[in-house]
Formats: sequence, C-alpha cells, structure tokens
Amino acid sequence: MKNKTKGIVCWLVVLLVSFITGSYKSIAQSSFQKKTIDIGNTGMTISNFGTIGNPVIISNPDDVPSLEYPINSGIEHLFEGGIWIGAVIGGQTVVSTASVDAASGYTTGAAGFEFSAQQGSVINQRSTLTYDNQYSPDAISHQDFVMDFTDANTIVPGTTIPITGHTSPLNADVHLETYAWNYSFADYFVILNYTITNNSNQTWDSVYLGMWTDLVVRNVNVATDNGSAFFSKGGVGYIDSLYALYAYDVNGDPGYTNSYGAAQFLGIVWRDKFFHPNNASQFLNEGLPLPEVNANFWKYKTDDGFLGTYPADDLLKYGRLKTPLDFSNSAITNTFSSASNRTDLLSAGPLTQLMPGESFQYSIAIVCAAQLPGTTLDAPEARTELNQHLGWAKRTYLGEDVNENGVLDADEDLNNNQILDRFILPEPPADPILRMIPSEGAVDIYWNNEAENSIDPISKQKDFEGYRIYRSNAGDDLNVQTSVNLNQIAQWDKVANDLGFNNGFSPVLLSAPKIFEGDTTQYNYHYRIDGLLSGWQYVFALTSFDEGNKELNLQSLESSITANTYRVFAGTEGKIYDTKKDSLKPGVYPNPYHIQAAWDGATSQTRRISFYNLPAECTITIYTSAGDVVTVLNHDDNYRGEDVQWFSNYAGSPNDRVLSGGEHFWDILSESKQAISQGIYLFSVKDLKTGVIKTGSFVIER
Repeated sequence: MKNKTKGIVCWLVVLLVSFITGSYKSIAQSSFQKKTIDIGNTGMTISNFGTIGNPVIISNPDDVPSLEYPINSGIEHLFEGGIWIGAVIGGQTVVSTASVDAASGYTTGAAGFEFSAQQGSVINQRSTLTYDNQYSPDAISHQDFVMDFTDANTIVPGTTIPITGHTSPLNADVHLETYAWNYSFADYFVILNYTITNNSNQTWDSVYLGMWTDLVVRNVNVATDNGSAFFSKGGVGYIDSLYALYAYDVNGDPGYTNSYGAAQFLGIVWRDKFFHPNNASQFLNEGLPLPEVNANFWKYKTDDGFLGTYPADDLLKYGRLKTPLDFSNSAITNTFSSASNRTDLLSAGPLTQLMPGESFQYSIAIVCAAQLPGTTLDAPEARTELNQHLGWAKRTYLGEDVNENGVLDADEDLNNNQILDRFILPEPPADPILRMIPSEGAVDIYWNNEAENSIDPISKQKDFEGYRIYRSNAGDDLNVQTSVNLNQIAQWDKVANDLGFNNGFSPVLLSAPKIFEGDTTQYNYHYRIDGLLSGWQYVFALTSFDEGNKELNLQSLESSITANTYRVFAGTEGKIYDTKKDSLKPGVYPNPYHIQAAWDGATSQTRRISFYNLPAECTITIYTSAGDVVTVLNHDDNYRGEDVQWFSNYAGSPNDRVLSGGEHFWDILSESKQAISQGIYLFSVKDLKTGVIKTGSFVIER
C-alpha cells in the first residue's frame, strides 16, 4: 500500500508541474497511429509518436513490415528507432527521445518514449503519381507520409498515464515528412525529413540531433529463436565517407538474409546554412563550430569496457550525442564483426543556438542493400551495393545542390525556378499498365504504350528506349524475392541507335489495341510464355527503360520492378459443369500427396495441394473415406489463396497474385486447422451456377 500511495503522489506531482510549466496538454488528443511505407522494394512502418519500425514483427511475421527488404521476403532490418534531440537550456542538459533500448518497443507511458502526436494530428498521405488516389501537387515522392508530434506532453494523450521520467521536456514540435520512390534505382531507401521547432520560451544551446536505431537483420519467416537470442546475432559497421552506420546478420539466418540495414546522415539546414562536414569551410569562415557527425554503438542496456556506458539518463545520452566512439581504436572496431546485441546512434551537431520559435530541418535516410554474393562476410567488396544505395540516397537529398554548399549556383537550377530544390531524382519512363492472364501451362502478358510518352524532368526530353520482362525460375517458390531472384528473359527496344538490342517492337505489337471487359485500358503489346508447370509460383515483372543522357551524365534508368511484379500460378481456367454428361472431371495434384511436397514450407501450416478443373463459382467438400466432412472450401474465379498460410508466407500480397480461376489450394488441414491423418479422401465439387456436382478422390501419404 505504501508503494502504491507513493506512486500516486509522484503522478500528482508530475501533473501539477506540467500544468505550471504549460507542458501539459489536453488528454483528448490523437492516439498512437502507424502507417507502412510500401511503394517500392522496402517496407517500413512509421508512427505519429516519432517511432520507426514495427517491433511486433519478430513474433508475428504476418504483421506489417518493420524494415523489410526486399519487400515480401521476410528479411527484416530494424526492431525500432526514433529521433533524439539534445540541448543545454539555462545550464541544464535536456534530451528528448522518441525511442530507446526497450524489450517490447513502444509501450504506452514507458520511459524513453517521450514524443506523442500533436493535438488533432493524424498521419496524412500524398503522392506525385497522378494515377494514385493520394495524388497531390504538394507531394515530394511517390509515397509521402506527413505527421506532427511533440515532446511537450508529459501525459500520454488520450490517457491519464504519465510518461515515465519525462518531467523536463524541450517543448520541441516536430513535423516529419517521409519520402519513398518505386524507381528500380531508388526503391531501397526512405528519407526522413524533420522540421524541428523550439516551441518553448527559452533558448536551446549546443543542440545535437540523433537517430537511434536497433538495427537487427533477421529473416522472420525462418527464424525460430526469440527473446535475447533473436537479437544477439548481428554485426555492425560505420562508413565515414558516407556518414552511415549499418548492421548485418552474422550467424542468425545464414543464407536467408545476406543484406544490410543502415542509417545515413544527409544534412541539416539551419539559418539558411547547409550543416554538413562536407560544407565545413562555411562554418569555419563564420567562426562557428565545425559540423560533426558521430556514430555510436553499445550493447543493449549494458555497460561495456569497449563500447562504453549505457546512456540511461539525459547526461549520458547527451554525451553519446556529442562524442563518437573511437573508430581509430582497433580494439573497439575488431568487436564489430562478432555477433552481439547492439543498438546504434548516429548524431550530428552542434547547432550553437535555437531561439524560441526558431526552426531547422534535419534529414536522415534509412537504407537497405544486399551483400555482394560470394564475398567474405562484410568485406569491403561485400558492401559494394550498400555504398551504391547510400550514394543514391545522398544524391536524392542533395538534388540541385551538386557541390554541397547549400547555395543555388548558376548552373544548378535544373527547373529554372530560382529555388534550391532537394529530394529530386531523374525519372525513368512511366510504369506500363500490365495485365497477366495465366492458363494451363502458360501466361499471356499484355501492356500499354503509355511509357513511350514519358518526359524526363531533368533532360526535358522524351527518352523512352524499350521494355524488359523478368521471370523467376521454376522451383523458387520458397525463395522468390523481387529484384533479387528474377532473370531478364526478353527485351525490345528502338532500332537504329547504339543502345540495347535494336530489335524493335513488331514482335510484340498487336495489330489493334486489345480491351478487356470491365477494363478501360487499351493494351498495345502481347507476349506469351509457354512451358509453365501448374501449381508452381512464377514471378514476372515488366519494366520500361530510357536511353539516359550523356550530356547530363545520366545513366539509362529503368522503371520500377516492384510496381509491375506479379506472382503467377499457371493452371486450368474456370469451367462450367454442364447439366449434360461430359468428360470433364475435377482432380487433385499432387496425387498421391507425400508429405512434404517440393513446394511446401517447413511447418504443417505451410503445405498445400491443388484442386483443378473447377467451375468459376463452386463449393468443394472434402470427406474421409467414412463419409465425415473434413472441411468445405468456397471458390470463385477471383480466388487468390487467401485461405492458405503458404501464400501469406511465400507469395506476397493477394493483390500481386494471379491465379487461373479454375484451381483452388488447400492447406491439408481440417475445418479446425488440425493436421489430418494419412489415407484416402473423397471430395465433391458443386457448380453454384448450374447445380451440377462432380466427385473425385485423392490419397495422403506420410
């Protein structure tokens, strides 16, 4: 009773102080909200409480991604992260944090989760893509998320719960915009662009900004450990030339990860100055402290002889923000490649002052990349793609500021608007509108010619060159990752130039555009691929590419693979069971079924067999040999495998799946999702349009 009373008194003191200082705000405010960035080949979750990532994913692989790359692969790179802001106010050191070392991630009122949504604020979405429902002329990227949060609340909005230990807020208001693209050369990073305002009546001195992350690279589809064992398998590193720290999997899921997750400092715009080590001369000339970028790692909630003391309070947090690890000390850096549970902090500063009401911009990139195959784990050559991806993130942020001085020089104004524009990219041709129609042993691919009218915003030219088709290999059902396991199988491009195959478009050009019922698109091209095996998953993608521009030093750019990727299952098309006798019979494959079939997953929940020669609308009833009903399946020609766990694990989003209409998969589980025994099973198929019933049988062997 004594401890409980003490807790209530402490809470009342916090509440009273909050009212006196003005840091308390009405509890009738916005609640915790999260959204997932998924426009490109990276899936990342953000929240209006300032956190990034989705910690739930480690125990629920079907939840929204935390930081997944490639998308739909199950390879996650982040547990959670968030911004840190540190300053000295009237001689007192104050640090406000959006996320810290915490076993469960964000928890209502937990210590270290000190930001919350501003009153009435929700996450808004917008897009530069004119065909997107979220199109807005104010958008920066293909998928922007926009939100506002603050550290001013000492009570969790919408509750009466105090935020533990959060009694001295900075009164920092944060406006966050996230930017992501689906271009094949820029679909592996997300830019976080923060506008931070001192909304107090006191000056902030010696301001430092940080991005704290718990980067953890694991494949949640195959990982079987949990708790501390899940997090203790990673290595880390720092690339000082690109101001990026990174993490990778050492011995957690070898062969199922092989990628990097990274956080990269891009820059700060403060008092019209570009704050970055590459622009140090301007600060030196004005007698200001030189811009610093600091990288830190520490073992999760641990004091360590090499990596230092765990920053448990504001003084220690501020010390980490302003002081980097000593990367010249090999005794420290030699530990980075050993598997351990570390968290990370990438910081920048100092800004000498921020006056009341003053704002500045702080930009970070979250970047993923594959390790170069066939190289030693985390050798310099293994990071080849990581360096390239970090380079594109930096280039995107800099935009027109090619020489990184923060000033629009005479030859840098690409769009002639007299404004220094950041967050811009050259554009490949538009994504062709695509339609795929699978049938038994084949798929027919149709697409339109919209890409051929694309105008590059930098060169101002129509620079379309051609089309490419990609395909996965048969048997890759359990390891198909978009842009990783796809092979180019066809290309058509313009004739009479020094690019591509010069084979023209006549082999695939239709004599007249094709229009499908219920679809207003006119399809101009057609390509058929034969020799597909029923029931297997094939991933197909179609892209357009341009000719580049030698004068502007622009390479040939290709449209997004992920925007036009479909997971195709060849098979029989939807039938009609005639009331008259006919020879058409429904069937099952494989029959007999031997556990485990080649395409099956590792668990009893991820197995499947297929019923074929089905009507477009029917019910399938499965019986034991004694006549007891095992389960009933409802089928229509829009079926996408939603009732089978295998598809959730290995076949991406239902919107990306294309089935033939006359096949239905079963997970070999009873109505109550229990494994069935070996034996002979019977089934009936009832055509819901004609009422005709047909029957069959199959065998399960173990």
